[in-house]
Amino acid sequence: MMNFLKTFRKDEAGAVTVDWVVLTAAVVALAIAAYGAINDNAFSLAQDAAANVGSTSPEYGS
Repeated sequence: MMNFLKTFRKDEAGAVTVDWVVLTAAVVALAIAAYGAINDNAFSLAQDAAANVGSTSPEYGS
């Protein structure tokens, strides 16, 4: 039993998988944060543009 525990502790076969899972989770979290920031700013910009276009009056024949 002790021999099994020693070999289990020294085995690093799954360590690379854990590293990739953690890195992938970090990339996904950053992508979600970036999407939220871009989405909020784009919505605000669209509202400002709509308000600006709605407040202007067309001038014909000038």
